[in-house]
Amino acid sequence: MMRNFIFLIAFCLTNSLSSVKANLAYITNEKDNTVSVIDIKKKKVVNTVKVGQRPRGIIMSNDGKLVLICASDDDRVEVREAETLKLKYLLPSGPDPELFIFSPKNDVLYIANEDDAMVTVVDMKDKMIIDDIPVGVEPEGMGLTNNGKILVNTSETTNMAHFIDTETLEIVENVLVDARPRVAMFTPDDGEVWVSAEIGGTVKVINPNSKEVTHTIGFEIPGVNEESIQPVGVRHTKDGKYTFVALGPANRIAVVDQKTKELIKYLLVGQRVWQLALTPDEKTLLSTNGVSNDVSIINVKKLKVEKSVKVGRFPWGVVISPN
Repeated sequence: MMRNFIFLIAFCLTNSLSSVKANLAYITNEKDNTVSVIDIKKKKVVNTVKVGQRPRGIIMSNDGKLVLICASDDDRVEVREAETLKLKYLLPSGPDPELFIFSPKNDVLYIANEDDAMVTVVDMKDKMIIDDIPVGVEPEGMGLTNNGKILVNTSETTNMAHFIDTETLEIVENVLVDARPRVAMFTPDDGEVWVSAEIGGTVKVINPNSKEVTHTIGFEIPGVNEESIQPVGVRHTKDGKYTFVALGPANRIAVVDQKTKELIKYLLVGQRVWQLALTPDEKTLLSTNGVSNDVSIINVKKLKVEKSVKVGRFPWGVVISPN
């Protein structure tokens, strides 16, 4: 009897901890040099930790144990324990790392360094730089195919999407897009890569095989100046139904039909909406709103903003635990 009781308690505790972990979002606050942790179910901040200077890009390892942060003004990547956010070690990068992405096995890290027109390639086992790939001016966006063979980097000033072979670490094609491209995001089936252009006000859809632009998606919002509509963050749902596009100072997220490329609706969120992340079950979308210093929590099924959660100053990046 006692053995069964102990087993039941252990089972409940294990499942409770797993549930909590699956509902944590990590937010980089660019001006405060902190990371805020949000419990998504409770819709509140549960922890805030000091990190390096001007934190922007943030990702997690596949197992959810590590959080990686681009400390842009420190010219480094911080690797921290997800549970405590305690610093484990530092990784080298080029000057002003902004966004980065893991290879599928998390053994290689690709980093866009805004100030030196390079993508730095880091070996995660040896914690050393393997190579630097010359790209356009002010590199930022980093998209990768599921098999890890093709990397797409965007260069903000050159206005290009650079297709990189990850085996040779060489550019195989440069595709011209609209002004100041920010994010490159492959669809779940790798059939398309969507590139947002902040100043151009568009999203270009590129066929990764032919390297041709197949669609240009524009946005019009009644009562909002055209100059304020600045596409930045992009997220696709795995079922191929929706693509969400953060529209910067327009304070909206565009909901786009992923297949037809038609606009479905706009969601009003905080000021200067920047980056986006979906929970693993894709029932919830989070957006970082840089000027209003908050995060919007959005019900994906209802396409409705449920709550705004205050974080630090100028929230920039967001990542959600994968398990």
